[in-house]
Amino acid sequence: MEQKISGLDAWIRFFETAEIPILKRTLRELALLQEDAERLSVRAVTDVISHDPLMTVVLLRYLQQHKHNRQLNEVVQIEQALLMLGMQTFFSKVEPELVIEDMLHGQIPALTGLLQTVRRANQAAYYAKDWAVRLQDLHFDEIRIAALLYNFVEILMWCYNPAQMMQVHDLQRQDKTLRNRDAQRQVFGFKLSDLQLALAKLWGLPELLIGFMNRDDSQRRQMRNIVLAINLTRRTASGWDGVNLSEDYKMIGELLNVSPQQAESIVHKPTS
Repeated sequence: MEQKISGLDAWIRFFETAEIPILKRTLRELALLQEDAERLSVRAVTDVISHDPLMTVVLLRYLQQHKHNRQLNEVVQIEQALLMLGMQTFFSKVEPELVIEDMLHGQIPALTGLLQTVRRANQAAYYAKDWAVRLQDLHFDEIRIAALLYNFVEILMWCYNPAQMMQVHDLQRQDKTLRNRDAQRQVFGFKLSDLQLALAKLWGLPELLIGFMNRDDSQRRQMRNIVLAINLTRRTASGWDGVNLSEDYKMIGELLNVSPQQAESIVHKPTS
């Protein structure tokens, strides 16, 4: 399903109506829940959705586009969104049928790149939430979701433009110092973060998430939390061996008001 599209504006127009796919695992687990009345609950569905960045985008987009006039506050949390919609509406009107693995069937390198991006998103979400809880930030769940969705357009582009995403991947593999956004500019002619910000506004995603996606406010503690989590997962994507993370631990320590050594211990504690 490779799309021959060029330019930021053209991609924005394409994604205005394009279907967003989800992971096969997500579709399978939701189907199992739907068939098991004893296990089906808002919490169980939330647990499934919360590990799939694109399914999370689908849910939040639908809720924002169908919200009632009396809804005064934006909804960012998955569980709250499901409670507002109800299970019947979610399964009948929200859940997509397009599956990522079907779109990339036979394209093993591209599928591998996509799944690695999803894994990094989940790891960054874990770090960001853990650090927010340590800081007693009451918005820890919103921060987790913001980290999970921070690069959701990369996942979309792996689905719809795997050839050029492989070019970005190869450029960075050849030059370890090349920043991701610079590689994207070379291949696409624009940063994917620019496309993501435009889509987030076009789809009416919550303003809180849009704010977190914009690095202009990088000195804000919540934003620094997310950026540090994203950077750590990118730097360790190929493993921890041979990677100098002393500066990362220093900045994470400053965020958490602990020493770099304590920050390293926090980062390496087992995930639950």
